[in-house]
Amino acid sequence: MHVTEPSIWQEIDEVKQAVAEVLAHAKQLGASSAEASMSRTKGLSVETRHGEVETVEFNQDGGLGISLYFGQRKGSASTADLSPQALRRTVEAAADIARYTSEDPHTGIAEAAWLEMSPPDLDLYHPDSISTEQAIALCASSEQAAFAVDPRITNSEGASFSSHTGLKVYGNSHGQLVGYPSSRHSFSCVVIGEDGDDMQRDYSFSVARQYSKLLDPKQIGREAALETVARLNARQIATQKVPVIFRADIASSLFGHLVSAISGGSIYRKSSFLMDKVGQQIMSPAISIIEQPHLQQALASSPFDGEGVKTRDLTVIEQGVLTSYLTTSYSARKLGMSSTGHAGGIHNWLISHGNEDLLQLCRTMGKGLLVTELMGQGVNTVTGDYSRGAAGFWVEHGEIQFPVAEITIAGNLKEMFMQMVAVGNDIDRRGGVLTGSVLISQMQVAGN
Repeated sequence: MHVTEPSIWQEIDEVKQAVAEVLAHAKQLGASSAEASMSRTKGLSVETRHGEVETVEFNQDGGLGISLYFGQRKGSASTADLSPQALRRTVEAAADIARYTSEDPHTGIAEAAWLEMSPPDLDLYHPDSISTEQAIALCASSEQAAFAVDPRITNSEGASFSSHTGLKVYGNSHGQLVGYPSSRHSFSCVVIGEDGDDMQRDYSFSVARQYSKLLDPKQIGREAALETVARLNARQIATQKVPVIFRADIASSLFGHLVSAISGGSIYRKSSFLMDKVGQQIMSPAISIIEQPHLQQALASSPFDGEGVKTRDLTVIEQGVLTSYLTTSYSARKLGMSSTGHAGGIHNWLISHGNEDLLQLCRTMGKGLLVTELMGQGVNTVTGDYSRGAAGFWVEHGEIQFPVAEITIAGNLKEMFMQMVAVGNDIDRRGGVLTGSVLISQMQVAGN
């Protein structure tokens, strides 16, 4: 049942009032400029295991962060106590800090011309009144569906449901005072399978702004069970160089490394393998990336970034050519650019794709490795060196042959980006990077 809450806009107005008072107090203390953001979230989380309730949590959290500036000196402070006295003390703490910091010519709030003064409505707020009893029943049904798939599903690490709503308000001394509400509902199930001495675990999940857009909990349980059973009796393979497919749900991590390498902070610190690459071919011509921050109901949509800067559509990669770095107001000033609205991260990256699904991509690959899980953090964005533990499936004659575990895949992101020969149409929409499975023409696989 969809519930309309007129009170959310009253709450946003109250929070705007609090932020305005905080900014006024900063001005009274002599700050030349200031910015503050306040957020509130509330919701329900339920977890069951074997149908028994493990946890039920109702939480209501909030926080305020403020940065104020005396000329080029900056002080920041934050608080989870949103009482008027605590907010005043937080402003005073930030002012004290600013007096002791050294001057930085690039610091300060974002330029007025970059700001979003009247944010568009992106339809991100869909509260729903799911009762605790309903949530528990849904979790239990998910686990039951998993156990019914195969007798080798012997245990559960639980099913969990979460439903939260929140709001975000941002203001600064340019007179900007903006806010919006949002909601997020999610469901997951994790199960364990056994066959002889071999034991494997896997999971499935669904997340959406709107409760009605979540996958059926029973389907999530079945998917978790099928993923787990498919991994049983995994083998090692011989060390070799082969094509590799990153399945859609983990392919987003590849683009996450791109985000790090082209972020303004990495560029001005000269800690990226993509220094001075704007206008150059850094990826396969098969790859184009468009950022669309204003997609209705999308999980990474936002009308403005963490500094109040207007978000806008941006072509990041055009047929393999890098067209822009991703900047905040600080990194933009350091680099002599304008802010691209990326304080706080990216907003809906759409990766171009072909017409093949995952099975067709496997046929295109012929022989190689389908990776479905990555482990470890062996990625160096300064050099591009890439080495991670992996598990997945061995593919031969275009067909999945058997599960594979305890292997390492290695390469360098410079080559890996150039060798992305195809992206599937099996797009995973559960995060900020909307990509299908990615076929890389060659990587080093270390096995036995």
